[in-house]
Amino acid sequence: MSFREVMGNMDWSYLLDLLISIIPAVICITIHEMSHGLAAKLMGDNTAETQRRLSLNPLRHIEPAGLVMLVVFKIGWAKPVPVNMMRFRNPKAGMAITALAGPVSNFILAAFLLFVRGLITIPLSKYGWGMTALELFDTTAYLSVCLGLFNLIPIPPMDGSKVLFSFLPDRIYMKLMRYERYGMIVIIVVMLLGILDKPLNVVSYFVFDKLFLLAQAGFDIVVKLFL
Repeated sequence: MSFREVMGNMDWSYLLDLLISIIPAVICITIHEMSHGLAAKLMGDNTAETQRRLSLNPLRHIEPAGLVMLVVFKIGWAKPVPVNMMRFRNPKAGMAITALAGPVSNFILAAFLLFVRGLITIPLSKYGWGMTALELFDTTAYLSVCLGLFNLIPIPPMDGSKVLFSFLPDRIYMKLMRYERYGMIVIIVVMLLGILDKPLNVVSYFVFDKLFLLAQAGFDIVVKLFL
């Protein structure tokens, strides 16, 4: 049997499904982490920049286990972006803004992708591969919403905890920050037990449904201008 025959007999649908799962996760994680580093730089800390984390290269941000969790369970994590909060003029506020930049970037990404999806729906529908491309847009947008909401959970070391803790007195804030590494154990246990699955799914679908109005807006623009 020739190489061409082997390739012709392969079931490419599995590989395609795998790519549609992995590519959105990689995009969402990369944008999320780069946004943390960019916000930190704007607030006065260039640590992420010196460690080459202000990059769209996913290899600088991906943590394999976190990527697998994001693909399988729709909630995951990446390599933490290094931040030196002491370089901020207001350390607690700077840390809160830096932390919030990640989830906000995910919501902006989802909104942008859905709007573009609306613009290209009619042109892509003319091609056999068009529906796969549209599915990729939808999957990436939905996963971005999931990642943004997951990171808003106020349990250390999630981004939401840094925002919430910024309202605490300095003494308590610094103490909690020292123990945030142990919070990841709590997060993993909660994920494995599926405690957050239903509430996160409900909220994610709600947010995604509202943002999908942007896809309709993009679609309407194309209809009015060209049809």
